[in-house]
Amino acid sequence: MALKPTIYRARVSLNDIDHDKYESISVTLALHPSETLERMMIRLLAYCLNFQEFITFTKGLSTPDEPDIIVNALDDTTTLWVDIGEPSAERIKKATRKADLVKVYTFNEKSDTWYASEQKKMSQLPAEIYQFQWADAEALAGMVERSMDLTMTITGQSVYVASSQGERDVHWTQIQ
Repeated sequence: MALKPTIYRARVSLNDIDHDKYESISVTLALHPSETLERMMIRLLAYCLNFQEFITFTKGLSTPDEPDIIVNALDDTTTLWVDIGEPSAERIKKATRKADLVKVYTFNEKSDTWYASEQKKMSQLPAEIYQFQWADAEALAGMVERSMDLTMTITGQSVYVASSQGERDVHWTQIQ
């Protein structure tokens, strides 16, 4: 019998100062049995950083041909494809054929090694790659509750995340 995902609920007060966007978001996150809390929280962060009409989480890890987050327009074209982790250059190449914009958010301690090995191939692809620090991912995982109330304030290349479990300034670097 297959293990079932663990369900988390998040209510996010999103304040994107750079884009003059202020939203109250309620999302349900399914934590796949093989997924870590760090990865789940980076997924949530990527969702909020890219928040727009029609944005949705996909089945993610359980469906390898889908991104973690997708935006499909009304005509069913994919306008945004978001992968979390360290996807292969071949996967990103396929994604760039399917979507108008492809973004990758990486966060593991091995991110530098992954990018160094994929950089030559990735640099030829029209994809944006962002790197979070592992310590920030760990701190976000420490804020996890089955039902979370979060405040995220985005400005520049950082987001201030606050919850009843603590607060953290999370910074990212665009590496491509």
